[in-house]
Amino acid sequence: MKPRIALPADTYHDATSVINMKMAPFAPLPAVEAVVQAGGIPVILPSVAPELVADYLGTFDGIAFLGGPDVDPTFYGAEPHQNLGLTYSKRDEFEFELFRQAEAADVPMLGICRGFHVINAALGGTLYQDLSEREGETLQHAQLAPGDLPTHHVEIEPDSVLADIMGSTGFVNSRHHQLIQTVAPSLKVTATAPDGVVEGLESRGDDQILAVQWHPENMFETDEASFAIFEDLVNRSKSV
Repeated sequence: MKPRIALPADTYHDATSVINMKMAPFAPLPAVEAVVQAGGIPVILPSVAPELVADYLGTFDGIAFLGGPDVDPTFYGAEPHQNLGLTYSKRDEFEFELFRQAEAADVPMLGICRGFHVINAALGGTLYQDLSEREGETLQHAQLAPGDLPTHHVEIEPDSVLADIMGSTGFVNSRHHQLIQTVAPSLKVTATAPDGVVEGLESRGDDQILAVQWHPENMFETDEASFAIFEDLVNRSKSV
């Protein structure tokens, strides 16, 4: 059986053109296609009440926490900054609990952009709610170029899973305004942008968690390294 990869759903807040219903759960098509082409079976998980999370366990072998709205700062002990974007606490409540239970069950994980932030915050790290909070000059992290094209480089730490996948450097896309402030104690930094912004995180001592700030699902069809990130998740999930 192919590994089943959970994709926690985003929520479409406006009315859909098909059934004219608001708050429809959905998963980004590029992430679905990347999982399928990497040899996995995507399983989309709507944001249900946190007490139902335990019933999801056993229905998947690996999990990819995807992009989406900003993480509500109350989930990491902060008040909202004036430049905080859209938040949706129902998704935060669900995903934080989903992460906690999946982490305890040793489920292999991938974090992408917002998912990168959720994993760090759920393990005790914190976020800058906006690039303006960070001192010094920064790159254009919310790129204006098309999202399937890379715009800045990252330096990758040796002796990391990410280095095994991508080598010592990467050329990535960038679509975020929140970023890592303090790294969770159980995670290690494995990639940084030229301005010092954290771009990659992994577990210390095992290979359960790999998380990146960029969006490999938007480049997997044309970029081997982006596709390899999904292959890595699927391969890790085969042993569960």
